Amino acid sequence: MIKTVVVKEMNQIRNIVGVANRYEDEIGVHDAEGAIADAKSILGLMSLDYTRPVRLVSENAHGIEDILRALN
Repeated sequence: MIKTVVVKEMNQIRNIVGVANRYEDEIGVHDAEGAIADAKSILGLMSLDYTRPVRLVSENAHGIEDILRALN
């Protein structure tokens, strides 16, 4: 499953990490430049470019949906 989201605040990055760590499945965050970070890694997520929307990528649809809820 792939969902595109806009991240504007550091709190949203913390929420992504918090939710992603509840799941064993991998959840990736891809920025527009092609960089990929593990959603469970705060340092990895901080290295991405959030000036444009990012994509959440995982085979776990429930994990992606939970992250989307946490971002709103």
